[in-house]
Amino acid sequence: MSAPAPSQLAITAQVVSIVLFTFIGYLNIGIPLAVLPGYVHNELGFSAVVAGLVISVQYLATLLSRPTASRIIDNLGSKKAVMYGLFGCGLSGVFMLACAFLTHLPWVSLACLLVGRLVLGSAESLVGSGSIGWGIGRVGAENTAKVISWNGIASYGALAVGAPLGVLMVKSLGLWSMGASIILLGVVGLLLAWPKRAAPVVSGVRLPFLRVLGKVFPHGSGLALGSIGFGTIATFITLYYASRGWGNAALTLSLFGASFISARLLFGNLINRIGGFRVAIVCLAVETLGLLVLWLAPSAEMALAGAALSGFGFSLVFPALGVEAVNQVSAANRGAAVGAYSLFIDLSLGITGPLVGAVASGFGFASMFLFAAAAACCGLVLSLYLYRQARRTRESLHQA
Repeated sequence: MSAPAPSQLAITAQVVSIVLFTFIGYLNIGIPLAVLPGYVHNELGFSAVVAGLVISVQYLATLLSRPTASRIIDNLGSKKAVMYGLFGCGLSGVFMLACAFLTHLPWVSLACLLVGRLVLGSAESLVGSGSIGWGIGRVGAENTAKVISWNGIASYGALAVGAPLGVLMVKSLGLWSMGASIILLGVVGLLLAWPKRAAPVVSGVRLPFLRVLGKVFPHGSGLALGSIGFGTIATFITLYYASRGWGNAALTLSLFGASFISARLLFGNLINRIGGFRVAIVCLAVETLGLLVLWLAPSAEMALAGAALSGFGFSLVFPALGVEAVNQVSAANRGAAVGAYSLFIDLSLGITGPLVGAVASGFGFASMFLFAAAAACCGLVLSLYLYRQARRTRESLHQA
């Protein structure tokens, strides 16, 4: 007699226990997020483009480390990947701590900051993709959308909590507190991960990473276009608010994260019910609208509404297109598919800082959101095309 199938609540509890490590990893990213642009621009005296580069270099490191992270996940297992990543998170805190004590030497402080961001970016690729692989390995491929959705809730929830927490810590204790808290979070994460049961390593033919990348390229391109809005808000919202004389910029990041999480909790099941492409189309349309509201916002309150709408729209883009992307490969290449697909958000966020910083320098801070809205609209058009292509393929198979 076979054991009864676990309930949805039990499956969700298992998933949450794994994506907790994503929450810890992204809390390390969120804590300095609202502080670093202002620190680099105002305290160290560098330009807005350099301030954007400091944020973006982390995403570029994640981008470059994706192939290695994917090999570790598929060959050594997701649990080991997550633990290596948590160690890297703690190590990045050491460089952040050094940066805080070297403010009187701007170039040295900036160098420490950049090295720490590179380490944190590499750690992010291991923790984020590793947690998805670990979760899918524990609850089964049929729950892929649930794992990706909850992993996103953990990551953006951590950013929403981390941004105001970082501002509060720096105001109360000083810049050094960010480095110390990141080290502590890395240690706590390792202690929690150590006793947990690992997911089995799936055997099978491993496709070259570039081949997997080619299979998920269209889906990843849609994700990249939709991610520019998030990158713009995360990197430049503090400077945008300062240029308008508005306060509480960190609240915008929190509201973005809260809307993001609410949409995933309310509508996450739609992906399995109506398909990933349909969900992505609606979400990118809502995100485009939210970014246009931010562009035209006459007040801080209207900007908050635009950020909330953008977060609500962006919420399901990653899992919606991600489910369609992961379905392109076999289970033995799942880690590579997640890594290759996630690479596109890294690329997007990596180029957003310098690119949008240049747009802001040339046309003013408000113009950044018009640029981001145009990118999200292009992602919407691409998702419509992919949906029609997939429908035609299904119809051809039925006719055959």
